[in-house]
Amino acid sequence: MAGKLYIVPTPVGNLEDMTPRAVSVLKQAHLILAEDTRTSGVIMKHFGIETPMRSHHKFNEHETMPGVINMLEGGSIIALVSDAGTPAISDPGFLLSRECRRKGIEVETLPGATAFVPALVNSGLPCERFIFEGFLPQKKGRATRLEELKEQPLTMIFYESPMRLVKTLKQLAEVMGADREASVVREISKVHNTTHNGTLAELADYFTATAPRGEIVIVVAGAEPKAAVKVDKYAHFKNKKNINTDYIQNEED
Repeated sequence: MAGKLYIVPTPVGNLEDMTPRAVSVLKQAHLILAEDTRTSGVIMKHFGIETPMRSHHKFNEHETMPGVINMLEGGSIIALVSDAGTPAISDPGFLLSRECRRKGIEVETLPGATAFVPALVNSGLPCERFIFEGFLPQKKGRATRLEELKEQPLTMIFYESPMRLVKTLKQLAEVMGADREASVVREISKVHNTTHNGTLAELADYFTATAPRGEIVIVVAGAEPKAAVKVDKYAHFKNKKNINTDYIQNEED
């Protein structure tokens, strides 16, 4: 009988965000796959979880996946965690989840912490519909992607490191307009959680003067819809001589 893969979110900051169900699943699992066993070890120790852990990250997931699949097919219950938040959201997890689906192995993702949802709601920007971009390409394809997003009407969400925040804000301002509304949310659910709202230019200036720290989410307002241009379908005929314009006028009325 095949086992089951649980994808388990862990706190992005405050350990009190860990759900009782997540703790229960991690305690009952035969194995925990962790992005970094040292980071996850702090959480496991805090909640008294003694389940064995094994490293599973973006540099080794292709090599470790066959063994994990064999264990699942043999009936093991395995839990996957990342350093913080929900696995597969800008973290390892997608490849394993996809392979389980292909093999007919049950996968269940627990609800829980993720950084971009509170950042989006906290920004005050429209959040009924949005686009999540995660990390922009660092080099190749970055400029192209920014141009593609220039006219995106939905609120956009990006992850960024503190070292590249100012550069990214300036690039966004250059492509999307210095006066585009945005929000920078950092250290979500931690002691020094802050939200800064303003235009892209204002935020770039602020964080140039005040070096940012911690994990960062950028939320950018979507593009304003362009005003519709009324097209006169009879303009060509109106410029011609010997054309009866009475019919055209009646049609327009």
